[in-house]
Amino acid sequence: MRRHCPAAHPDDPTSCTGPVAVTVLDATGAGAEGCEHHAARLLASLEGGRVYALPDAPPGAAIRTFKAADGIRPFCWVDGPRTAPSQLSHAENRDQRGH
Repeated sequence: MRRHCPAAHPDDPTSCTGPVAVTVLDATGAGAEGCEHHAARLLASLEGGRVYALPDAPPGAAIRTFKAADGIRPFCWVDGPRTAPSQLSHAENRDQRGH
């Protein structure tokens, strides 16, 4: 059985791509620490989420996670058509609005 960081969703089949480096907080302040890969996927699936680097994180970990999340669709491991704004990435929604 694969082990994942705490930020990985139980249904996400991907493996961690590095050490636990950031904390992702949801809109209520609940959070999970994770590798940049799973933290970005988690952040992309939250409305009003935030990301913070852990004290021993590599430089730029939080901004890399934030930028990666922008282009990831929420719950990106789920297959099927995606047409509603809540199913698209932040970048796709900006593009559709012409920003």
